Amino acid sequence: MSHGNGRAAAVAEMRWNGWGDPAKARDLPLAVRTLLPLLLGRIRRPETAVSLDDVELAPSALEPADVEAFAAVVGADHVSTEHDSRVRHSAGRSTPDLLRLRQRRQPAPDGVVRPRTHEEVVACLQVAVDRDIAVIPFGGGTSVVGALEPERGAHRAVVSLDLRRLSGVLHLDEVSGEAVIAAGTTGPDAEAQLAVHGYELGHYPQSFRYATIGGFAAARSSGQNSAGNGRFDTMVTGIRVATPTGDVALGRSPGSAAGPDLIRVFLGSEGAFGVITEVRVRVHPIPRERVFESWTFPDFASGAEGLRRVAQAGGGATVIRLSDEAETAVSLAQVGRIGKALAKGASAVTVYEGEGIAERRAKVSGLLRAVGGTATGEGASEEWLSGRFDGPYLRDSLLDAGVFCETLETATTWSNLPALKTAVESALRDGFAESGARSYVMCHVSHVYPTGASLYFTVLAGIRADPLGVWSRVKATVNDVIVATGGTISHHHAVGRDHAPWLESEIGTTGVRILRAIKRELDPAGVLNPGALIPAERED
Repeated sequence: MSHGNGRAAAVAEMRWNGWGDPAKARDLPLAVRTLLPLLLGRIRRPETAVSLDDVELAPSALEPADVEAFAAVVGADHVSTEHDSRVRHSAGRSTPDLLRLRQRRQPAPDGVVRPRTHEEVVACLQVAVDRDIAVIPFGGGTSVVGALEPERGAHRAVVSLDLRRLSGVLHLDEVSGEAVIAAGTTGPDAEAQLAVHGYELGHYPQSFRYATIGGFAAARSSGQNSAGNGRFDTMVTGIRVATPTGDVALGRSPGSAAGPDLIRVFLGSEGAFGVITEVRVRVHPIPRERVFESWTFPDFASGAEGLRRVAQAGGGATVIRLSDEAETAVSLAQVGRIGKALAKGASAVTVYEGEGIAERRAKVSGLLRAVGGTATGEGASEEWLSGRFDGPYLRDSLLDAGVFCETLETATTWSNLPALKTAVESALRDGFAESGARSYVMCHVSHVYPTGASLYFTVLAGIRADPLGVWSRVKATVNDVIVATGGTISHHHAVGRDHAPWLESEIGTTGVRILRAIKRELDPAGVLNPGALIPAERED
């Protein structure tokens, strides 16, 4: 067990064509390099990634008068059409994003604008409307669904609206347990400022070190502590949004029956309806104690049954995650435990924080043992916690070694979970096989609910040529399978541009009409994030 919050410290600016701090980029562990040919066959030699200086961009479409208009709002120092700034705001961090960032010719926004206040955001949107310029809201740059692509739509230029100067905890109400946080505040900065007063938000997605509070809201993020603290959207009690047609300020009380809850309109809106500038969230005292426990199960099915019983019993662990047999084997191989990696079985980590740990742990342990679970001590759970934000570094190392690595996620009911897992795994394997590539598919349950759970897949593939084209075809097939098998197109990665064509299959034609009506009312010129979230209208 440990005391304190264990939060990560703020780190350097994101590597321009990869994940995280450039100083933390690392080579593949020897055990993984040994395992890869066994899983994928001969690995192709990757093309050499282009350097930042050698990236070729089209000239900026911004006119001098455009730059002057934005500069009049935010100051000349906070408007940039420089090469490096444009490249650094051109993409998120999906594998397709990173593959494009390794190429010589790349799309990019025509400029970057950095407002400092809500009022400056409002004024920037007015400039964009007046001058026919699309606006892509930019927080931490961690989107993995194409939400940051510099798409102009019908407009003559596009700018990235970098919100990270809107930073800080603006107000803390310790009596009510609420904090108002500026949208550009990173996860580490928010937690550090709350910790001074003994509080935490406790929202820890894998993107935590770089993602922002506004990004959590705009994408309806779900953190690794969701079993205990809930999804981010359940933490939000109020919101402030700048739109091209007026301000929105919502959430005057902890509960209301004054019509539909409009806060939910903007949670998950991905900058398509307005720019979130402030978020009011529920906070709680920093837990004084943390206890870890790791588990193994004969197979994934028995582990999933255990998680179902825990979720439906309530009052369990703060973190509970289940890795299937394939993911368990690779996790063991990464730390050199090849012998154990060859044994079959699934594994789980549990973390308990806060009050009543002994009682909650006893209840969860009893439920997991009843389905064949075996407690294996603290080690694996502690290892997971210490490295839980570092997974994307391994993805970069795999790409450097010529191995395609990407993730996708979905969710469904407990009764449908086995069918959905089987269908997605088959679609991934068959899709890569049709392109002549061997693949290895791993899965874990990352979030649980009384009625169901999420499934988070990681796929490795030895693609010999055209990885972007191959993945585009495979992902489209997988999305079709998810919809057909009753899963959601996104559990916590959001919609962006990658999933937009499938949104109508989930929310229906009328649901899409509602979104388009909101878009027309709040953004009639359509300058906000063209192509993101809302499916393109079909020409009949």
